[in-house]
Order: sequence, then structure tokens, then C-alpha cells
Amino acid sequence: EKSPTIVKTPTQSTRPKPASNGPGKATRRYTGRISPVVGRIAEEHQVDLNLVTGTGRDGRITKKDILAYIEEGDQRSYQPSKTQVATTAPPSPSKLAQEAIPGEILALNSMRQAIAEHMVRSKRTSPHVTTVFDIDFTAVDSHRNAHKQEFKRDGVNLTFTAYVVYAIIQALKAYPIVNSAWTEEGILLKREINVGMATAIADGLIVPVIKDADDLSLLGIARTLNDLSTRARNSQLLPDEVQGGTFTLTNHGVSGSLFATPIINQPQCGILGLGKIEKRVKVIDDAIAIRLMAYASLTFDHRILDGASADAFMSTFKEVLETWS
Repeated sequence: EKSPTIVKTPTQSTRPKPASNGPGKATRRYTGRISPVVGRIAEEHQVDLNLVTGTGRDGRITKKDILAYIEEGDQRSYQPSKTQVATTAPPSPSKLAQEAIPGEILALNSMRQAIAEHMVRSKRTSPHVTTVFDIDFTAVDSHRNAHKQEFKRDGVNLTFTAYVVYAIIQALKAYPIVNSAWTEEGILLKREINVGMATAIADGLIVPVIKDADDLSLLGIARTLNDLSTRARNSQLLPDEVQGGTFTLTNHGVSGSLFATPIINQPQCGILGLGKIEKRVKVIDDAIAIRLMAYASLTFDHRILDGASADAFMSTFKEVLETWS
């Protein structure tokens, strides 16, 4: 349940800059494919592209990758502090909740008013229906434990959310109708896959958007999530970074919630809510096992989707996560 809002412009970064290779220092020629923009930036900043980790499709170096490398410095000599790594700690209660005094009327700030207006408009606009699936995260947990140190060396905190976003992308590719919007002329199928990530902040909720998410690898998704969630909580997002979403994820499980029926972020077709990931007893082939489980709920616009289509989308989402290797 979330509402995009415009927030403050980011302040200048204080992270160390990478040292250039220096004049006359030989480097290996980079043989991978890059865009002209990446090539120009590398030349201007004397960056050895062999040292940059690509997060684009097939490991291709994107503009965001090289800019992150320039800003963060060479990860071989610079390790980020704990405060620079996004975590999934439970969000703090909103100021309105903390300041509540029985018998008084709390004045509404602009964010709370915007959220209220959006929620009411969404419920009036779309017939909301929710379907809930039980997801086994055991395979994802094994992969994460095997690779999180590798990601950490690249300055990235590998969270379960990154895997969930990746699975959403695969399901949206399989069922493009979910990546759509209702219009008077018909159902508009979106060309881009832009995944919004609801983030709790002091005054309410904000939804930073991962643009062209289908062009990113798991590393790229994790890096972008770390960056957007950290800057969202520090009120450093740009207006463009909270606009243009085509599908939204709300990870309400970080607060301990098991499952929810989130409200659609208009004019999108659906929103996926992820509950708390926890160990539960599960019967597998007539045997009792302890598995890492979570409930995932898809709230969808019934004008666009029927139950069978929504469940097919969720079945693909579930399969991607449960068969991770």
C-alpha cells in the first residue's frame, strides 16, 4: 500500500574516488561489448574496464556500473562500512504512530494526504482480488549463503528481495498481460519492466523504481536495491526514481507480517506482497521436513486478469524461486 512521492535531491557523495591507472601505466585491453556512453566515461576517468563488474545482460557493463565504480572506488582496496550496506531491518514506526496521543487530532502532512488519496482512488478504480501462494525459499537460501560473500566483495548486500525481484521479472516475461494498465481504449501492455519497491520511511511509504529491471543480472538487481532503499530512507531520491513503475513489490514481511492484501499502485495491473520468511514444517513426499517458507500474495485488477491468469503468473514466480540452482 504505497504512493509515489517527490523527495529531496541527493547530497554530494563523500565516498572515496578510485585512483586512475595513471599516465603511462599499461592495462589489458577490454574485449567485451560496451555502449559508446560507457566507453566515453571510461576514457574520461581513465578507468580500466577489466576491473568493473558488469550487471547487465550477459555481464555487460552498464552506465550505472561504471558510475558506481567511479564513485565507490576500487573494491579490492576499499571495503564499505556497515552503514553503507542496505539491510532488511524492520522499519521504524511512522512519526504519526509514535506521536499519537489519545483524544487529539493529528495534523496530516503532505505525504500522508497523498497516500490517503491514492489508496482511496485505487480501491474505487480497480476491482481488487488477491491470490496467495506458499513459497519455499530453501533453494534460494542455499544459493544466497554460497554467494553472499562474493557479492559483498563487490560492495553489494545480497538479500532475499533481490531473488524475489528476479522471479517477478521472469514471471512478467512469461505473462506480459500482468505488466499492463487498463485504459478506455483497451489494455496497454508495457514495453518496459520497471519494478517498484515499496520502502517504509519516517513519514510513510515511498516506491523507488528499478528501471528496465529485465536488463539486470541478480548482481545488478541487488546493487540497485541497496542503492535505492538506502537513498529512499535518507530522502535522497530524485523525482524520476519514484515514477514509471509497471509492477510493484511490497516486502511487508520485514516487519513480521505473514501475509497481506496490498492495494494496487495505480495505474498498474498488480502488486505482489511478500510475508515473513521463516522456518516451517512441510510435508514432502510423505516425509516431514523443516523448510524456509513465506506467503506471497498477488493483488490484481480483475478488469485485466482472471483468477486463472493470476495463478499462472504466481505459479511461474513460485517455480523460479523453488528451483533456484
